[in-house]
Amino acid sequence: MLKPIKFLVAAIIFVYSIIVPSTVMAIEIGQTLPFERIQTLDGAYFEIPKNNTKNTLIQLWASWCPFCKRQNNYLESFSKRIPPGSMNIVTISIDKTPAIAKEYMRQNHYSFPAAMMTPELNQAIGKIRGVPVLLILDAKNKLIYKEIGEVFEEDFVELIKYAR
Repeated sequence: MLKPIKFLVAAIIFVYSIIVPSTVMAIEIGQTLPFERIQTLDGAYFEIPKNNTKNTLIQLWASWCPFCKRQNNYLESFSKRIPPGSMNIVTISIDKTPAIAKEYMRQNHYSFPAAMMTPELNQAIGKIRGVPVLLILDAKNKLIYKEIGEVFEEDFVELIKYAR
């Protein structure tokens, strides 16, 4: 008697997942990311201007992630290599506390802006399957590039084309 009930529950969940759009689905290429003003770890605010003309690079990371550390080093070099003001850059830590993320930024001497993941950003970006995650938005906040997992130094060279 238990097997038919389990089957019925599984069937209902399956049908529900197809019919009802999920709010936890990750943002995909072509979708717009509603990006609001966020407070960075240093107390400043990062905001994409209303009359934005530049692409925006967003990187999600965690202090405990060895791939993120390498990628953050590549991002640090990238941010110094592109023309000043040619791209909006912000990183988002998924660490448990701002203190952990601040200490990580300090120890590694990173100069790019970093903020903490907020519930609003988490909902807008959707479910991520790991870090690091690199997103590039066009001037209208439409996702034009997405990479889950480590982006290597030579790949950052290719990303210069998004800086204007």
